[in-house]
Amino acid sequence: MSDCTSMADTTDYLAFERSLADATPPESLVPELRALWWARRDDWVRAHDTVQDLTSVASSRVHAYLHRVEGDLDNANYWYRRAGMPPSDAPLASEWESLTRELLTQASADSALR
Repeated sequence: MSDCTSMADTTDYLAFERSLADATPPESLVPELRALWWARRDDWVRAHDTVQDLTSVASSRVHAYLHRVEGDLDNANYWYRRAGMPPSDAPLASEWESLTRELLTQASADSALR
């Protein structure tokens, strides 16, 4: 485990991975994480529909990832620009994992502030 990954982050990620065996994503997930959940379950349409109308940086990043999965790199690059970041050339599985971990960490921090 890297220095920047806390035990709570790892636990959240493992719980997220375990939830993939369920029929539906946990209700507590923010939409961007629900989209990644559906993407991991190979339901691209449901994943895309989940972030289609969102305008956050996180949703733009997930949207970019989904268009990479689809193979529409021009559209993916548009969404990376909307997110303010360069296009990813990481393997799709690596991008999915790093994006999921980052959004879980962010969601955990956001809920701690409430």
